[in-house]
Amino acid sequence: MEKPMMKSQKTSISLRLAVILFVAFMQFGNNSSAMEANIKAAKAKSPWKGQIPMVENLDTNTLVEKGYARAVFAGGCFWCMQGPFDVLEGVKMTRAGFAGGKEVNPSYEDVAYGRTSHTEAVEIWFDEKLISYDSLVEVFWQSMDPTDLKGQFADQGAHYRPVIFAMNKVQLKIAEISKADLVKSMRFKDPIVVPIEEYTNFYPAEEYHQFYYLKNPTHYYQYRSGSGREGFLNRYWKK
Repeated sequence: MEKPMMKSQKTSISLRLAVILFVAFMQFGNNSSAMEANIKAAKAKSPWKGQIPMVENLDTNTLVEKGYARAVFAGGCFWCMQGPFDVLEGVKMTRAGFAGGKEVNPSYEDVAYGRTSHTEAVEIWFDEKLISYDSLVEVFWQSMDPTDLKGQFADQGAHYRPVIFAMNKVQLKIAEISKADLVKSMRFKDPIVVPIEEYTNFYPAEEYHQFYYLKNPTHYYQYRSGSGREGFLNRYWKK
């Protein structure tokens, strides 16, 4: 078992977050209209028309009974990985949480301070008649940095490592082909290092983390920009 973080390590994390928010504030301070436009767009695209569902009340057995498939991806901060999938037609529900570790029912604090072997992830329930797993994998690539195995953007550490968790052999093959195609595209000069692993578990995060981009849009966009994610994605995918 990993040792709990020392006070100095927790302070380091707090200082890093403060730097991220300061950079974001400076970037948006002279361009508040850009942030307002992003917030307005996010709310407009929300599939729940302003009524954000309570994940803690979600009955996954009902989703299974309806024949919906499931996908799990890790791409750094789960705040930033939920929104890109929510707006896709055919996606029925998403949950931010933790995956791939050995510990049962981890808390956000345990994962964030490196006391578990989990990584932040997003779970997607989708209707395969309306959207394919291939399409979800493509959205995954366009939402994160596939060249960084140690974390994502300003968030570094094993609990921010990127992973595609394949639910079955079909998803595994699709993900492998998609990854090979991305390598062949030469879009990135650095190697594509995201591992494709067999799914083992997923634990939903606390309710306040769910749909964070809708609940706290101002802070979310400040964080997304200040962490470096927004600029990176625009650089490689905007065109």
